[in-house]
Order: sequence, then structure tokens, then C-alpha cells
Amino acid sequence: MSSLIRCPPERILRPLMKSYLAGGAVKNTHGSSSHGFANLIPNRVSSKRFYRAAVCTEFGKPLEIEKRESEEELSSGEVRVQVSASGINFGDLLMMLGQYQVKVPPPFTPGSEFAGTVLEVAEDVKNLKPGTRVAGRMLGAFSEEIIGTSDVMWEIPDSMSFEEAASFVFSYGTAFMGLKKRANLQAGETVLVTAAAGATGLAAVDLASHVFESSTVIGACGSEEKCELIKQRGAHHAINYKKEEIKSSVMNISPHGADVIFEAVGGKIFKECLRSIAWEGRLLVVGFASGEIPKIPANHLLVKNASAVGLLWGSYNELERKTFDWSIQECMRFYKEGKIKPYYSAAFPLDRINDAFQFIKDRKSTGKVVITMR
Repeated sequence: MSSLIRCPPERILRPLMKSYLAGGAVKNTHGSSSHGFANLIPNRVSSKRFYRAAVCTEFGKPLEIEKRESEEELSSGEVRVQVSASGINFGDLLMMLGQYQVKVPPPFTPGSEFAGTVLEVAEDVKNLKPGTRVAGRMLGAFSEEIIGTSDVMWEIPDSMSFEEAASFVFSYGTAFMGLKKRANLQAGETVLVTAAAGATGLAAVDLASHVFESSTVIGACGSEEKCELIKQRGAHHAINYKKEEIKSSVMNISPHGADVIFEAVGGKIFKECLRSIAWEGRLLVVGFASGEIPKIPANHLLVKNASAVGLLWGSYNELERKTFDWSIQECMRFYKEGKIKPYYSAAFPLDRINDAFQFIKDRKSTGKVVITMR
């Protein structure tokens, strides 16, 4: 499990989890009073409309599909959404195992990323209306219906499928924030992306190639099949780091090295990437999928005039909300302009959600895996 613990997009869940455990006004998924997440959990409906939700009843056990009664009234700022698809993130799996940084006591409905159609809005909500197609980020997303505040939802274009939308916000928000704000990627620069066949890695490849117009986009991953995929998605070159040494491969492609390195693996891969960095290069510390947090040899940064730059996208939601929204809005604009396209490798219906998680644990997935509700 160590390879799953450090997927950075899921760290956005941590402040939400703290809010949950801190308590407050909420409508519980089981119909009783509970801890926080007032903006996340479905409400009662007088007509006794029902919906299904996947519930974690015990850590480490398969999710159970339960029928829930919708609630009636929305509170100020809330929006009711009919969910069509939800994206799976590694943080969801860790939460179900009780291994996430902050534990949610069962029973609870996991899931943190969704897409669907607005059913109803509170009177004071002006930016969304019934019928609007949205993507959103909040806990409890593995459910056919969900309620949240309008500030955790973004309108999506008609051309974007719900499966694509459920694969979009976390991955592209993270990749864009890293490449644009933290690394200041310029057109014509060389970019190296590790874990390039994952959801965030593919988003970084897509943006670097089709938005930032990097002269050379190099993707590194762990199999020939994944190498072929990342080249199809925009990488100019692919390195199989199970067979090839990263530094020599990068230098053969770009003799001056990589100007920007989007690094999400850590351990040995991180060290090889640092040795591949160009003069005045920027190494983005995105995560540690290997489970090994590397030590940075500062002398290497010194002689290359290079920078190691941290990236925790979720923290912008708490500390710079305008910047956080900007990262999502810009990516939505790029999608509308036809420059980028999110990728998901598999879609499972809600009643097969446990098969979807096994698919991920067996390392069969590339990009995102989504759950479809209808």
C-alpha cells in the first residue's frame, strides 16, 4: 500500500476530512445527525424519492450499495445534483481502508469527484440553475444524488461527457497549477513527466504538449503499453523506466536536459530526474508514488542554478481560492477550445464499484477509472 499513500491530488481531501471530524450542521447519509460536511450529503425529499449510494460500513470491507431517501429542503447556498459519473482517486481507496491521514468513522459514503446535472438550487444560488451540467469535488460522491454548496461545482460544456468531467478537475487542476504557476513553463522548453500514464501525468502531458507548446514532451512510465498510450496522448518521446535509465535517455533526446520535470514517483526515479535537469531547470515535487521520500542534494541545485518546487494543489483551495478556481476555469477553457481532452481507461456501473477498485489495485488502470450511475 505504500505506493498508494502519496497521490497529491487526494490531499485536497484532508481539509474536508478535518471539517467533517470537527462537527457542525449536517444532514447525515443515514438520516441522523452527524459530524460536518453540511455541503456534501444528500437531503430529505417530501415525495420520498430514493437514490442509491455506495457505503463503507467497515474499514477494509467491500462497499455496500444502499437505497437512501432524498431529503426535502436545501440550506442557503446549496445545490442538489443528480450524479451521472464519479471519478476514483487513490485517496478514496485509502479512506476505505482506514489508512488516510484523517479517518472517517464508518459508515460513510466515499468518493471525492463527480459530474452530473443540477436538480435544484437554493434561492440565494445565482451561478447555477436546474439543468446545468456540472463537475464537482466533495466527499460522498459515490452516490446517485448529492448536495453541496455551489462553490465546489463548475459548469461543464455540453461537449464534455460526464465520464470525462469526472476525470477532469483533480488531474487537470493539479497539472495546470504545477506547470503554469509553480514551474512557469514556457513555450519551446523541454518537459519530463514521470508516472505519465496516471491521471495527473496524462493531464500534464496533454497540457505541456497542446497548451504550453513545449518543444519536447518526454513521458516516463513502467511498461511498453503505457509508453504507447502516452505517445498517443501527446508525448513526443516515452521512457520505460523499468528498462531504460532516465538520465541517459533524456540526454539523448534533449542534450541540455529537461527544463521542467513533473515528478510524482520519488525514490530512485526522483534522483535520476534531478540528474537530468537543465541549467536553471525547475523540478516539481508532485508526490511520492513509490512510497519513498527522497533527500534533495542541494549542491546539485547549486551547480545547475536549478529549483526544486513543491506542488500541493489542494492547499490553494484553502489559502488562495481565486487561484484555485483559476486553475479549473483555465482548463475548462482549454477543453472548450479543443486543446485538451481528459482520458479514462475504464467505466464501471455503481453496482460493480468493488470491481473498479480491484481493477485499480491490480494496476490495470491508466488515466482515470470512473463509476457510472445511470
